[in-house]
Amino acid sequence: MLTDAPRPAKLSLIIYSGSFDKIHYALATAAAAIVTNTPVTLFFTMDAIACLTRTTEGAPGWQAVIADDGRCGAIVDAEFATRGVGTFEELLQACVDLGANFMVCDMGLRAKNINRTALRDDVSYVEGGLVSFLNDARSDGAMLFI
Repeated sequence: MLTDAPRPAKLSLIIYSGSFDKIHYALATAAAAIVTNTPVTLFFTMDAIACLTRTTEGAPGWQAVIADDGRCGAIVDAEFATRGVGTFEELLQACVDLGANFMVCDMGLRAKNINRTALRDDVSYVEGGLVSFLNDARSDGAMLFI
């Protein structure tokens, strides 16, 4: 049942999971929130950071991220495309184009031994930690942990 409860003034997502499915849905959630005039910050940490990298060959890192059913992200994403589901790249680009704020956890980068230079250069990031993320959040906003 839908209610008349006020919508949050901002959506802050901590994207921690390394699951392709969860990261894909976090991007879909963020894009939907922005389209409904809710500002969004996406805070990528730990295993989720891999989806924002590029391989040494230049391929998007999310393609190798494993889905909940054990298949690689590239295979699941190709299936999504044939079914008319927004692809990972489409959702990521929508979030960029619509003005989502992207934060990458400096602790997560160190913990996963990911160099900042491995991150995609077509997404603007703020590098910071939990304090930066919490300072960015709003008291009248909503926070999701994925």
